[in-house]
Amino acid sequence: MKAQAIVRLSFPSEKHSKIVLQALKPEIKTIPARRSSVRIEGEGRILTLNFEAKDTTALRASVNSYLRWIALVNDACSALESL
Repeated sequence: MKAQAIVRLSFPSEKHSKIVLQALKPEIKTIPARRSSVRIEGEGRILTLNFEAKDTTALRASVNSYLRWIALVNDACSALESL
């Protein structure tokens, strides 16, 4: 069974979107996992993440990982902006 998901995220600014995209690039460039893969596209304030996995368990794990990393980058950006 093949599972797919598309997640579109809107950020407060294009700069914020680019920061998140740059932070995720090392994860995207690593050797693809056997069970899942992701493509990320940025356009203006919008990031689109396209997930493909062999099963729903792998899809869930991949989506959760990327969303946690994005939340971490957002928290870091917020902390830096408040300084």
